[in-house]
Amino acid sequence: MDDARKTAYLVLLDIEKNKAYSNLALNHYISVVKPNSKAFVRRLVYGVLENLILLDYIIQHYLKDPSHKLDASDRTILRMGLYQLAFMDSIPSYAAVTETVNLAKRYCKGREGFVNAILRNYLRTKDEISLPSRETDEAAYLSVKYSYAPWIVKMWLEEYGSKFTEDLLAAGNKTPEVAIRPNLLKISRRELKRSLEEKGYEVHDGRMSNIALRVKGEDLLDTSLYNNGMFSVQDESSMVVVDVLDPQPNEFIADVCAAPGGKTMYIAERMENRGRIIARDVYKKKLDLLHKDAGRLGISIIETGTWDATKMDSELEEKADRVLVDAPCSGLGIVRRKPEIKYKKWEGDLEGLPEMQLRILTTSSRYVKPGGILLYSTCTINKAENQDITMTFLKENPQFVIEESIQLFPNITDTDGFYICKMRRR
Repeated sequence: MDDARKTAYLVLLDIEKNKAYSNLALNHYISVVKPNSKAFVRRLVYGVLENLILLDYIIQHYLKDPSHKLDASDRTILRMGLYQLAFMDSIPSYAAVTETVNLAKRYCKGREGFVNAILRNYLRTKDEISLPSRETDEAAYLSVKYSYAPWIVKMWLEEYGSKFTEDLLAAGNKTPEVAIRPNLLKISRRELKRSLEEKGYEVHDGRMSNIALRVKGEDLLDTSLYNNGMFSVQDESSMVVVDVLDPQPNEFIADVCAAPGGKTMYIAERMENRGRIIARDVYKKKLDLLHKDAGRLGISIIETGTWDATKMDSELEEKADRVLVDAPCSGLGIVRRKPEIKYKKWEGDLEGLPEMQLRILTTSSRYVKPGGILLYSTCTINKAENQDITMTFLKENPQFVIEESIQLFPNITDTDGFYICKMRRR
């Protein structure tokens, strides 16, 4: 049994049993894997996570007793084997079956014959598997084909129609490119690009932000360039948020939902590390990480503090030149980065989010000076958390007017899905 598949299994089992976040679980386990195997582990882990509903649909097809409940180990190993057979053409079928059965021998003792039988049955009869009828139930068909919770598919079908929704679902299953942001306090974009290329990385210009670079290559965060604060990893959509906010040197900026801090750092860099930023969040541990990253980047103008953004801080009233409300949201715009988001079963939770988002936006708007800027953003793409929020806010607060509104879709911009609305106080 090879270490790469063993590691992928441990990551997936941790996610399945303990609801671990995919990125954190992967980072925890992958350090023991040989450098030339890390890409395979990531592909296998994220490939399985991106296709859970489809893989479980296939497993269910081969169970003699449809009511039979598989334990987490059996299901995880079968998902891994079927993913390799269905999606990883570079791996010979015999190797995928053999290595999966070897995993089962270690982690599902006495069940390896069952695992072997399902994988071999799939190879013989895979053409007999049919998805739900699109004509009868389009949402069910798309839910299985692209592995999204049915309620998400139904919501997007209602909001965006059939063709756009399918493009959106497909884009969410693609592996995102790595985008980075040069720290202009320390290095120019051109110098960073040249330095990375000299280290063997493939580097291209970004698509949405003038500062962005897209990079291909392993162990980017282990480079001296990263450790010395020359760049940060950040999706271009988040860079666009700060580009639209347009912070200036010597201003006072309030970032009311700041963690994990990527936008806060870019704000400080745009301000040339001159001025004042208050960065707040409800989680102190996340703010500690933000503070640590500021040290890596050589940023000294950020003041952190724990605060519930739904609560008013009278000391900030009408003090800020610009206020960023990067609100907590459903995260449906970042499923290509965190595929476990696709399987949230509690659509009712969405009912509470817009109320909280509006409360945060309304409270934070009181921090904006007359003539100042209020920017509302989310990493989601459903209207209830985006356009509906800003329209309600503007009706209740006519002293604000929209200057710019952007909805980024992964299938159009090849970025995370983001909503950005820039408003000015009269």
